[in-house]
Amino acid sequence: MQRRFFLSLIGLTLAGSLLPAAAGTPVALSPPPSSVPSLMLANVYRSGIVLADYWVSEKFDGVRGYWDGQALWTRGGERVAAPGWFTAGWPNVAMDGELWAGHGQFPKAVSTVRQQTPDDSAWRSMRFMVFDLPAHGGPFTERIPALNGVVSRIDQHWVQAVEQFKVASPQALKTLLSKTVKNGGEGLMLHRGASLYKGQRNDDLLKLKTHDDSEARVLAHVPGQGKYAGKLGALLVEMPEADGKPAQRFKLGTGFTDAQRQNPPAIGTRITYRFRGVNDSGIPRFASFMRIRED
Repeated sequence: MQRRFFLSLIGLTLAGSLLPAAAGTPVALSPPPSSVPSLMLANVYRSGIVLADYWVSEKFDGVRGYWDGQALWTRGGERVAAPGWFTAGWPNVAMDGELWAGHGQFPKAVSTVRQQTPDDSAWRSMRFMVFDLPAHGGPFTERIPALNGVVSRIDQHWVQAVEQFKVASPQALKTLLSKTVKNGGEGLMLHRGASLYKGQRNDDLLKLKTHDDSEARVLAHVPGQGKYAGKLGALLVEMPEADGKPAQRFKLGTGFTDAQRQNPPAIGTRITYRFRGVNDSGIPRFASFMRIRED
């Protein structure tokens, strides 16, 4: 294991990044694939949002799926090798959604989607939860009935339109969030009714959970000490630049199982972590590892 840490750090040195660099310094990592779809991404919900402007839906914890009219892709631009029957009869209409295996079944969804040879029995429990039509030119309020029509015409029980509804007040939103999480849901999504589909992150789409979480890319493995000697002590990760703020790096040292410390996420992997606010420099407070993002 110590040899793995040593090789990991050598590899990072060859990329020009042995030690944490100043915020905003680019890291020499492999570029994303050229086929990465331009998807609408969510900001985090905050108080003061005019709820009357938004539609609300459940946030499904699966693998982001994009149907371009011919093939199914992940958010990262990887072709999804779904069985032929799964997408048979789907229209030449772009659909944005979540490949979902059910509440609490995120690892199963990831395992199913990432296989290059599809496991037919595993796909039988998958659903494509469709929440938008990227190529539709109208605002979201008009895209909702259009989406429902597309899904209705597909007429397959594993393709479902995500229900969209209105919430009257912040207290009602809080109550709905609590109920959703209690029933096994991950959280809520809020989508501005007047917004057009844009392949970027902005306040037209918001996510609301009982905790904050975000993504980062693994830059290096920091060797552990004491009881973690010979294992992972922490990950050196980098938050992507966003909203005009430069990329920043920090160490993520909690939330790992013993198995994950023995076999940590590979360098270059995107991971999800949870946290409670940020400090003055923008670094997450009380950050804890959640999982590898495979999508």
